[in-house]
Amino acid sequence: MSLLATLSPTAIIAAAPAPQGGGFGMLLFPIILIAIMYFLMIRPQMKRQKEHQAMLGKLQRGDEVLTNSGIAGVVTEIGENFVTVEIADNVRIRVQKAAIGNVLPKGTLKGA
Repeated sequence: MSLLATLSPTAIIAAAPAPQGGGFGMLLFPIILIAIMYFLMIRPQMKRQKEHQAMLGKLQRGDEVLTNSGIAGVVTEIGENFVTVEIADNVRIRVQKAAIGNVLPKGTLKGA
C-alpha cells in the first residue's frame, strides 16, 4: 500500500476501533436530564397553578382584584366561569375567572 492510501479518510475510519460498551452511562444521561427539567421547570409551574386555583376558590364578593390585563376593580358577582368586576362607579365588566391574576389587600383601590 502506498502512503497516500493509508492516510485517506476511509482507511482511517476502517482502522478505528469500534466504541466499547457505555450502556449504563448512555442510559443515565437522559434520566438525569429529565429529572433536572422536572425539578426546574415542571414542578414549580404545577405549584403556581395550584396556588392560583386555591386563590380563585377563595374569591368572594367585595375582594379587590387585579386581572392579568392590568385592570383593577372590586368583585361584585361570582359565577361558575365568569366574575363581574366593578372598575369604576356603575362600570362593570365580566371576565373569566382564570383572568384574575391577584387578589389585592383591602383598601388598595381606595388609596389610589
